[in-house]
Amino acid sequence: MDLSKEVEHGNLGPTAGDGGIIKLNGHRRVEDDLNYQNAQKNQLQYGESGVNEFSQENQRNLPMEARDFLMMKDTLPIISPIPLVSLKIRIAILTETTKRTEVRVGDSDDEPSPTEADVSKEKINGDVERMIRPHSHLPKPEAPPGLTIAEPDGDGYPPINRSQSLPENTAVDMPSIGKFIREKSNSFSAAIVKRLSSLKDNDDSKSYIHSNLISNVTEFNLSGLKVIVKLKNGSESGELEIKGRISFFSRSNCRDCSAVRSFFRERGLKFIEINIDVFPTREKELVERTGSSSVPQIFFNEKLFGGLVVLNSLRNSGLFDQRMKDMLGRKCPDDAPASPVYGFDDHEEERTDEMLSIVRVLRQRLPIQDRLMKMKIVKNCFAGAEMVEVIIQHLDCGRKKAVEIGKQLARKHFIHHVFGENEFEDGNHFYRFLEHEPFIPRCFNFRGFPNDGEPKPSAIVSQRLTKIMSAVLESYASEDRCHLDYVGISNSEEFRRYVNLVQDLHRVNIMALSADEKLAFFLNLYNAMVIHAVIRVGHPGGVIDRRSFFSDFQYLIGGHPYSLNTIHNGILRSNRRPPYSLVKSFGAGDKRLELAFAKFNPVIHFGLCTGTRSSPIVRFFTPQGVEAELRYATREFFQKYGMEVDLAKRTVYLTRIIKWFNVDFGQDKEMLKWILNYLNATKAGLLTHLLGDGAPLILFTRTMIGL
Repeated sequence: MDLSKEVEHGNLGPTAGDGGIIKLNGHRRVEDDLNYQNAQKNQLQYGESGVNEFSQENQRNLPMEARDFLMMKDTLPIISPIPLVSLKIRIAILTETTKRTEVRVGDSDDEPSPTEADVSKEKINGDVERMIRPHSHLPKPEAPPGLTIAEPDGDGYPPINRSQSLPENTAVDMPSIGKFIREKSNSFSAAIVKRLSSLKDNDDSKSYIHSNLISNVTEFNLSGLKVIVKLKNGSESGELEIKGRISFFSRSNCRDCSAVRSFFRERGLKFIEINIDVFPTREKELVERTGSSSVPQIFFNEKLFGGLVVLNSLRNSGLFDQRMKDMLGRKCPDDAPASPVYGFDDHEEERTDEMLSIVRVLRQRLPIQDRLMKMKIVKNCFAGAEMVEVIIQHLDCGRKKAVEIGKQLARKHFIHHVFGENEFEDGNHFYRFLEHEPFIPRCFNFRGFPNDGEPKPSAIVSQRLTKIMSAVLESYASEDRCHLDYVGISNSEEFRRYVNLVQDLHRVNIMALSADEKLAFFLNLYNAMVIHAVIRVGHPGGVIDRRSFFSDFQYLIGGHPYSLNTIHNGILRSNRRPPYSLVKSFGAGDKRLELAFAKFNPVIHFGLCTGTRSSPIVRFFTPQGVEAELRYATREFFQKYGMEVDLAKRTVYLTRIIKWFNVDFGQDKEMLKWILNYLNATKAGLLTHLLGDGAPLILFTRTMIGL
């Protein structure tokens, strides 16, 4: 757009020599010429002579419109004569983007620069000061963004619009200023971050282009997401290119298998472990492939690599990588050892209980209902006489034989007396089936119906439980056994098989176990139940959650419920009161009291993982060496983190287990003397020095570790 062709429709002209204001009707063109503006200023300052003088000197340099204007000024009519004052008129041509003309009138003698904004004022008789505003017929410019529109004043002219940050009143709006500063600072910061990001992206793109020349890299830009795919090449990167599969057969609690597992993990090699204790049917495959059942046996694809001896030999000689590259340079064929599949159980022959047919008839024919006995309402029960009648009708036998069959059903835990008073008697005695017991909903190894198969020997169930949970620890526990991957355990095939295995505990005969087998069974079952409880109900948080965690999570074992508190305090602690409790776990007539150990050994506390931060690490024991393993666990606990001695402060720091079960360890000095048997030489020497000088000691309990 050519500014010289911009037409201004207005009626305000320069002042005449007699002090009047001259009005121009019509159209005129405005030229952005400083000489023209100087002519106007000379006229305002020196009157008509100044204009004439200006015309003589610089008339030839003025545009045609300016020369016509100077010649016509004497013939124009005077609108309103006023005293001659010092005035100046400045017409500023704005930029093409704004397309606005700003006319300002002032009384200052000092001339500002042409680019400065100026608001002119008029002094009348030296007393009155008012604003000279543009004529009302002039086009009114639009307010730019950020300006406030004020109401017209008394003269009918709107006041000058000002920025919102400079209000008309003198009061300062501090919140608005703060908001304005925050917005500007945020915008400034965002601009800087955007600029830096663009620079970084440019650097990344340059480095990427440079790296693309020397490596095979493909880049995809998907709606703001930068995806870089790097094609690995073993020969160029120096890494082994493994296309096959590494698998090895193992057993639980095998040191050689643990060494192989650790070696593969340190090297970052992916492998598949086939534990024949977890998958018993795979042992036959191991014998067919290797000729023996010894483990570990490592396979590279379908080829037998060897055991731990071969692995150590090749590793020490530096030939392991070359051998692995030769044997794993191709894809795994179909005849290689297959990976274990989740959700498929091994086919085992289930023996049906000989009494099951009678139980099914009783469940259908007996009138099961709520009854009143000893001023109590007993739910889902039947009378002994009613059961005898049904057996006589079904088997066509005498009453004495029917009573004997009822006793056999009670011993196998198909039925129970509602109050546990007797096994089975004919008459008005009330009994109920095992699945109708009120504690069944709290048993997490019960899945809607009891296990009606022939109960398996308790020793076999205990051994299989120990092997499965040991395999879980070897796969999903840290090296120090202080941290467990509960999510990985819950999704593993080993844990799924464990959940199926604990259903065999419904009617198992625990009384058939020896003392060491019973000790190992309850120690291992307690640790397994803690892991199961954390997975199913979550880790206990506060004191109330911890109490319900150890009391409400139960297993159905041998026809009776067992919680974590029941196993710990009732069985292993010889039916002693739990911490901060006034009652014992078993009452006088409780049949579970027969399983409690007659003699209590304090070392059992260090074989139980309670899931708390002060508990020992989780482990599982074997019936053959349970006593020695408990002593080793106690020694490891006190030597590593169970006790600390501060000789300067004469203070002994102990774990909270000692505080919770202080009645099991005796008085302070007796307890410290007992602990001396499980300390290393350094701690034992410090503790012996504190005990020997006769000065008082300070015992302090605190949290030592976290699980």
